[in-house]
Amino acid sequence: MPAASALASFVIVANRLPVDRVQGPDGEETWRPSPGGLVAALEPVMHAVDGAWVGWPGQPDVELAPFTEDGMRLIPVTLSESEVQEYYEGFANDTIWPLYHDVIAPPQYHREWWDAYVRVNRRFAERAAEAVAEGGTVWVHDYQLQLVPAMLREQRPDLTIGYFHHIPFPAHGLYAQLPWRNQVLEGLLGADVVGFQRAQDATNFLAAVRRRLTHDVKGSAVSIDEDGARRTVVARAFPISIDTVPYTELAARPDVRARAAEIREGLGNPKKILLGVDRLDYTKGIRHRIKAFGELLDQGRLSVEDVTLVQVASPSRERVDAYVQLRDEIELSVARINGDHDTMDHTAIRYLHQGFPREEMVAMYLAADAMLVTALRDGMNLVAKEYVATRADNRGVLVLSEFTGAADELRQAVLVNPHDIEDLKDAIMRAVEMPAAEQSRRMRALRRRVLENDVRAWSRDFLAALDEVRNSR
Repeated sequence: MPAASALASFVIVANRLPVDRVQGPDGEETWRPSPGGLVAALEPVMHAVDGAWVGWPGQPDVELAPFTEDGMRLIPVTLSESEVQEYYEGFANDTIWPLYHDVIAPPQYHREWWDAYVRVNRRFAERAAEAVAEGGTVWVHDYQLQLVPAMLREQRPDLTIGYFHHIPFPAHGLYAQLPWRNQVLEGLLGADVVGFQRAQDATNFLAAVRRRLTHDVKGSAVSIDEDGARRTVVARAFPISIDTVPYTELAARPDVRARAAEIREGLGNPKKILLGVDRLDYTKGIRHRIKAFGELLDQGRLSVEDVTLVQVASPSRERVDAYVQLRDEIELSVARINGDHDTMDHTAIRYLHQGFPREEMVAMYLAADAMLVTALRDGMNLVAKEYVATRADNRGVLVLSEFTGAADELRQAVLVNPHDIEDLKDAIMRAVEMPAAEQSRRMRALRRRVLENDVRAWSRDFLAALDEVRNSR
């Protein structure tokens, strides 16, 4: 164990470190901050409380000593190539991910994947236990590490432990399929506070605990007997948000606004631009969105001269079979629609299978007259909040799936059931035809919600709940 002076009072445990390894033009490897709301939310906390971050550096078979980057102490966890395949691509993303997203794709249950998941979770727990000071706080993040809270409590009962679940938690009828259902529940109950995106997710978790385990559940609290003592676990919703400042600042920059105008011109200056921005994932409803748009063109309700759909689908889990098949299906659908409807001057769907820097994304948000967020199931969906944050002109329309966590908060969006193609088509038409006054009324309310409840408010609320647990002991 390191010397006491080297221990952190606050430790984040996440599957990935908050930095990416990049190679410079001279061949020298450096680290740069990872994009994403989690890093933005927790970086100020880390700096304020002498924190450390435990995570995988993103490449297999890379052994690194702890190091400091941008004032944060980083503790790498090594994963072998087989562990990446079995723990990460296998159990996390081909078992838990589809199961927790309402079995949109069939989950795969393999005992060797589970064994790797247990082994890797224990390694993360051990690294965290070695890094944190006596009586410190550890905050564990997401579905890749559901066993870490209990493993960590077993090693370090002096700690205050939080866990936040970034994806949905399924109803018991689906969750019960998991062969290791009780072990996962017990793993999560190692935390003092278990946070979820939606109140329904917390309810599903508590229902599973009540059905499968012997602990006493009352309201949002689970009472656990440990060595003759009672410990209470709180499970409730803490909806995550974004760091709004970079988005509002970029949206006000003249060069970004000029780029938005260029994007419109490059698309032939259509009357309306519809935008979808997603990871290429079967939970995001991209196929349903494209089908609805294609039918609107087929029926003459929209014309290619007037309306263009821009679909950004950033690469994701390209070695998982379900994702390879999904990409083929989407690209075939796009090709068919474009082949039927494109003219020499206008394209029906501009499909972009690539990621973009934040400046370019903000320019796309500014160029878009409507944002289509049609996920079949999503823990939150921060793209919806990013779009809203950029719209200082109070124009634009958010079409939002009822099955996203964001729908609980962003009630002034045009809410839609993406499984109902006719409902989705009608929602797209409402967005295209919405008068400016209604756009302004809706967007004002949406922006107020997003700007007031940003990612710092989220982390503040969760850490306050942890402090309450600590102070009640």
